[in-house]
Amino acid sequence: MSIQIDTFRLSQVIPTLKAGDKVELSGTVYTARDAAHKRIIQLINNGEPLPFELKGAAIYYAGPTAAKDGMVIGSCGPTTSGRMDVYAPTLLNMGLSAMIGKGERSREVVDAMVRNNAVYFCAIGGAGALACRCITECEVIAFEDLGCESVKRLTFDRFPLIVAIDCMGGDIFSLGRKKYAKNI
Repeated sequence: MSIQIDTFRLSQVIPTLKAGDKVELSGTVYTARDAAHKRIIQLINNGEPLPFELKGAAIYYAGPTAAKDGMVIGSCGPTTSGRMDVYAPTLLNMGLSAMIGKGERSREVVDAMVRNNAVYFCAIGGAGALACRCITECEVIAFEDLGCESVKRLTFDRFPLIVAIDCMGGDIFSLGRKKYAKNI
């Protein structure tokens, strides 16, 4: 069974989530990958306005492909999250509530998540063509010159995710390794 969460109340739900929980996320989520993160950090360092409010926001590490006729968005699978680890602590310290991607995170990111009561969700890699069915709206809001890596505002409708790292630092990656070691 999945926990259904709307992004407008994500900050209130985060403390109840545990690593391994299955969730269905609905609401506003922003895409940002490497190049967009670099530009967002430059805006922060220059004291310039950001393309979206970080406090309470969720970022999906994805670079969706162009939409085919009759579709809102093209394939929209997660990218490897570790490439954003250099930027994530700054964004978390500014109020980012959730990150969505695939793969493990650095100790610095996990520490920033615990410090800031944030969560990291994993989306299913390799299933971007299916994931796009849970996206009902897509609008480029910043850095259009980056193409598929531009910042987009998406609307999720019951987008399936797994809590990979909870706000207490529990994570499915270390839990999985411990379970495996116990069984061999």
